Amino acid sequence: MTKKILIITDNLPDQINGVVTTYKNIEACAILDGYRVDYIHPGRYRYIDCPKYNEVKLTFTKQVGKTIKEIDPDYIHIATEGPLGMSARKYLTKRGIRYNTAYHTKFPEGLKKLFGIPESLTWRFVRWFHKHSGKVLTTTDSMVQELRKHGFGGEVIPWTRGVDRGIFTPKLRERFTREPVTLLCVSRVSKEKSLEDFFELKYPNCRKIMVGDGPMLETYRKQYPDVHFTGFKTGRALAEYYANADVFVFPSQWETFGIVMIEAMACGTPVAAYNCQGPADVIDQGVTGFMVHESEGLTVAIEKCLQMDRATVERASMRWSWEECWRIFKDNLIKAKN
Repeated sequence: MTKKILIITDNLPDQINGVVTTYKNIEACAILDGYRVDYIHPGRYRYIDCPKYNEVKLTFTKQVGKTIKEIDPDYIHIATEGPLGMSARKYLTKRGIRYNTAYHTKFPEGLKKLFGIPESLTWRFVRWFHKHSGKVLTTTDSMVQELRKHGFGGEVIPWTRGVDRGIFTPKLRERFTREPVTLLCVSRVSKEKSLEDFFELKYPNCRKIMVGDGPMLETYRKQYPDVHFTGFKTGRALAEYYANADVFVFPSQWETFGIVMIEAMACGTPVAAYNCQGPADVIDQGVTGFMVHESEGLTVAIEKCLQMDRATVERASMRWSWEECWRIFKDNLIKAKN
């Protein structure tokens, strides 16, 4: 009989972000492996956009328990710490139904940047949220250590990410010259991503391209007329931007992973970033990209990246796969009931 996995998330299935990308890709692997995947997400109910951060959907409903009961899953995974995740946690914990959880985003740091909420308060909430999880999946070994440092008990599992090489490939590259140098950034266009560091780069004879959408898009368009803003792109259209960039610039310092970096690498494009959590777990220094301390500036990293061999970048990126991401997810599922 087909085993059913229920994923509870505060993201809509058509959103463009790392969380949605991850579950879409492991779902494809799960189906091939004989599993069925179902979701509880805001689209099942009524929701509103979170003030100041419309990517987060706020759903307040008493129907989560009823939906879980109707689906009757073999395994339950709570993906996010939002209202739906909290409702599911309450229902499951009260009834002794087992589940596991994921920690995808630097939640305390993000809330501090956006709303000024002290990180100590948010860490207290995050510890409480994941307290009864059978296992907590997070993105990297360094994030495991980060959660341990902040008082997480129980099992915390590093959980890799992957890239679809049928889409993201060097074969899409059409540029055979670096005049001008094309610098690319792909990101949600929002305040916490530190995109100003990319927009304000003073690299000579370069073209700066920003792919993505978000609440700051129109503000930044007016503020930085020398940057080409494309809006969000997906699939082959996105892959063409990666492949035809000379360097992918990743200015954010609050990511737990950054799937966009390995998508760029799969297209042969090296990554210039700060030496911090996220890039430090993904970039092979001097091979797939170059990291610098904030005081050095990203221009130094860009110069180093321009000296790298694109074929080497692509080969070194092969260690990232959605099949391995699914294997780790599958191996750490918790049976809802004995």
